[in-house]
Amino acid sequence: MHGCSLRLPYKIKAALLTYLRSHVSNFPVHVNRLHVYQFSHGQSNPTYCIKTGPATYVVRKKPPGAVLPSAHAVEREYRVLRALKDSPVPVAPALALCEDPAVLGTAFYVMAHVPGRVWVDPAMPGASAAERKAAYGALGETLAALHSVDVSAIGLASFGRPDAYNSRQVRRWSAQYAADLAGPGAALPEMEALRRWLQSRAPELDARSDGRPCLVHGDFRLDNLVLDPCDYARVRAVLDWELSTLGDPWSDVAYCCLAYHLPEQAALKVL
Repeated sequence: MHGCSLRLPYKIKAALLTYLRSHVSNFPVHVNRLHVYQFSHGQSNPTYCIKTGPATYVVRKKPPGAVLPSAHAVEREYRVLRALKDSPVPVAPALALCEDPAVLGTAFYVMAHVPGRVWVDPAMPGASAAERKAAYGALGETLAALHSVDVSAIGLASFGRPDAYNSRQVRRWSAQYAADLAGPGAALPEMEALRRWLQSRAPELDARSDGRPCLVHGDFRLDNLVLDPCDYARVRAVLDWELSTLGDPWSDVAYCCLAYHLPEQAALKVL
């Protein structure tokens, strides 16, 4: 685990401990102290490792302050994790959802900690070619399993609008880019050209869709997979479901292939 220890105020730790005792099944009743660490890998939703001694949990919460509409939806993450519990897609067991801001300031959910190896660098420095091949093969197999899930059978038929997915994504991220601009004159001409190009291509991609409601992850890449440290061909859990919805499965494929096209990732060329 890569992270840093946090010195949370006593009242917050006490509130969290009380919540865990009341809402997480089989929580160790004799535990009266929590060790809290924040994961160092970049997370738009703050994510914490909670160690009790005999057990380890993960808490993922909305960030404080104003957030963009539909962003940081930990409630949706919890829903999809619960839905995928018995599916071929490996996920961390979701244990409890708290929508009461009085506990930690914002909504959060609790899941079991899944131990394993998370490769932040897609080139997997130090790994052999065989290990990289195994890891990326597992990535592809897991993505295929995700896109094969029957969303109606697992209760996610209403999880999103499958139509015009690409066009809606272009509009959403264009709006976020505009909202993030520092002020007049801050826009990059290259970004505006990219926005226009994507806007012109998205309807064509939407028209090619077969119309089948498909669960997409929205941020599918190597560093959102927990791999078995003894067998990189085995994925123990898929993480970070914040952007999951119903949509075009090729968007996931394209996104997880991005690393292969980055100039600094020469190691991937030998896969």
